[in-house]
Amino acid sequence: MPLDTWLLFVVTVFFVSAAPGPNMLLAMTHGIRYGVRSTTPTMLGLLSALGIVMAGSVAGLGALLATSETLFAAVKYAGAAYLVWLGVKTWRARPETLTAPAEAAIGTTAWAKFRTGFLVAMSNPKAFIFFTALFPQFMDARAAQLPQLMTLAATFYVIESGWQFVYASGGARLGSWLESPARQRWVNRFAGGAFVGAGVALSGVSRHG
Repeated sequence: MPLDTWLLFVVTVFFVSAAPGPNMLLAMTHGIRYGVRSTTPTMLGLLSALGIVMAGSVAGLGALLATSETLFAAVKYAGAAYLVWLGVKTWRARPETLTAPAEAAIGTTAWAKFRTGFLVAMSNPKAFIFFTALFPQFMDARAAQLPQLMTLAATFYVIESGWQFVYASGGARLGSWLESPARQRWVNRFAGGAFVGAGVALSGVSRHG
């Protein structure tokens, strides 16, 4: 995988993971309530589910990429369109109360936190579509696919873990800051613009690096 392609993936995922979705909101809320160390089981649950989602997404991806260049291109441009659509949706999202998903089910034991994190991360079926749409944008169909998939998955894991730690450790201050509807609106527009920009940029990336 060319370095410039990988760096573009890093930048894209950096903004994708930064958006305050259910996973990050849960990490933030548990960070506020329990502290960073005690939120570790929650983050492990989130990341375990993320691994399952990525594995499920790419399980049939290798066969798809090897089938035909036409299908590869179709997935590529469909993925770029999806990112643009996601950006527009994020840009237009209305500010709302930052309450973590499944809050009523939150427990105080390590297992309860892990279970809550796992279920929250697995509750969004669109995540499977997202990874299936995202990964082909950065892959060379003529090169070995497994090493590329492992590189992309590992990179996403590291960045996602980093953002979860940021949200958990800065939860109290960040949560207070995002309670402002105006600030939520600016964050949504920033993240939405990043999604749209990524979709437009990725539509022009060469399949062969």
